[in-house]
Amino acid sequence: MKPIIEHTIREANESDIPVIIDLIKQLAAYENLEDIFEATPEMYRRWGWGPDSIFKVLLVESKGVEGPKHVGIALYYFTYSAFTGQPTLWLEDIFVPEKFRGSGIGTALLKHLAKIAVKKDCRRMEWAVLDWNETSRRFYFGLGAHTMDGWTTFRLTSADINRLAME
Repeated sequence: MKPIIEHTIREANESDIPVIIDLIKQLAAYENLEDIFEATPEMYRRWGWGPDSIFKVLLVESKGVEGPKHVGIALYYFTYSAFTGQPTLWLEDIFVPEKFRGSGIGTALLKHLAKIAVKKDCRRMEWAVLDWNETSRRFYFGLGAHTMDGWTTFRLTSADINRLAME
């Protein structure tokens, strides 16, 4: 494990959109999904800070480290479980650039999110991990997370949604 990096975690604000986009683009490159990245600053502004905002972002800022000031990100929102009758914190994306992995930032972000979940009386925290990402899977298992065996994630893309809506 690398030395722990001194850092702070804060909720992002609208002026952080360029940093958010940069970190999410780095995540897309890491996941080999750059070809589907299409979000714009206007989209982030509308859905993160507009009157219909639906997500929140945490940013990790390093203290006294050479290189980028922003060394981690978590984008999350809340869903509701009809079975538990309580909210769920859904972690859409979490990313720590490779240079800073193993320095406690990912753990700190998840602990921070867990505190938010407790405050919001969430029964669960959930997220998805690509099957090939064995490093992340081991990390999450080490925190006590478990997989949702027996569940398959389904997705309709924009074209599929439009087609279904018109039927």
